Amino acid sequence: MNQSAYAAAGLYAALNGLILLWLTMATALVRRKHMVLIGDGGVARLHRTMRGHANAIENIPIMLVLLGFAAALGAPAVAIHVLGCAFTFGRAVHAWHFTHERAAQWQRATGFGLSVLTITVAALGVLGHALALL
Repeated sequence: MNQSAYAAAGLYAALNGLILLWLTMATALVRRKHMVLIGDGGVARLHRTMRGHANAIENIPIMLVLLGFAAALGAPAVAIHVLGCAFTFGRAVHAWHFTHERAAQWQRATGFGLSVLTITVAALGVLGHALALL
C-alpha cells in the first residue's frame, strides 16, 4: 500500500471539499440577500451561483473516486499530485468565476478545460491499470 499516494488523494479530497463548502456558502449568502428559499426565484445572480455549485457537484465526486482508485491500484504519489493539483486549481478558478457577478470568461474556460482534461487522464489511467491487473 502506497501511503503517500493515499495521502495525496486525501489532500485533494479535502481541498475540493473546501471548494464545495465555499460554493455552498456563496449560494446561501445570495439566497439570504434575495430572500429565496427554494429554486432561484428568478434571480439571475442566484441562478449563476447555483449553477457553479451544481457543476462542482457534477465533477468533483468522480475525480475523487478516480484519485482514490488510482492510489489503490498503485499509481505513484506524484501522478496523484499532478492530477489533483491541476483539477483543484481548475475547480477553484471555476468557482471564482461563478461566485462573482462579473468574471472573466477565461476563468470558466480554464476551470472546465482542466476538469475535463484531468478526469479524462485519470479515467484512462485507472482503466489501464485495472485492465492490466485483470
